[in-house]
Amino acid sequence: MYEGAIQDLIDELGRLPGVGPKSAQRIAFHILSADPADVTRLATVLNRVKDQVRFCTTCFNVAESEQCRICRDPRRTDEYLCVVEEPKDVVAVERTGEFRGRYHVLGGAINPLEGIGPDNLRVRELMSRLGSGEVKELILATDPNTEGEATATYIALLVKPMGIAVTRLASGLPVGGDLEYADEITLGRAFEGRRAV
Repeated sequence: MYEGAIQDLIDELGRLPGVGPKSAQRIAFHILSADPADVTRLATVLNRVKDQVRFCTTCFNVAESEQCRICRDPRRTDEYLCVVEEPKDVVAVERTGEFRGRYHVLGGAINPLEGIGPDNLRVRELMSRLGSGEVKELILATDPNTEGEATATYIALLVKPMGIAVTRLASGLPVGGDLEYADEITLGRAFEGRRAV
């Protein structure tokens, strides 16, 4: 559609996840009309992220040193290990303020249609961490979709013989939701996960 640098920018922005052609075009023209200092700051931050951010050698969360801030925190307990798919999931759990254990980031979920199997995830590293004997409960916090369920089931089958308690995050109806708008799967999980009052 366009020529030269602006089309190259639109093409590159369009390669980002969740950014379609129209969004890429809007972002490109926003950058074009933005103050040069803002664009320079954005470019600097992008370069800094690529230069400084790496994965924690223990849990594989994002970090700017060998270990992330959670793995370095001595106030955390090693008895509880929460398994998540991506670093963004760590942030979601941390926002609750309810979990004081450690994490393990798999780097995705089992998805045979996309050619992602257990060997493409950090399952081997997880099993190595569990071999230390410190973990008493493994909390599977993978996404409540087909891939997340398959991943959780696979890990649970591997871990059960080790004598470690394996739990899965409850799923069901959101607070403030109406029963009539809930799909069958969500409502079914809400019934399965019911608790005494």
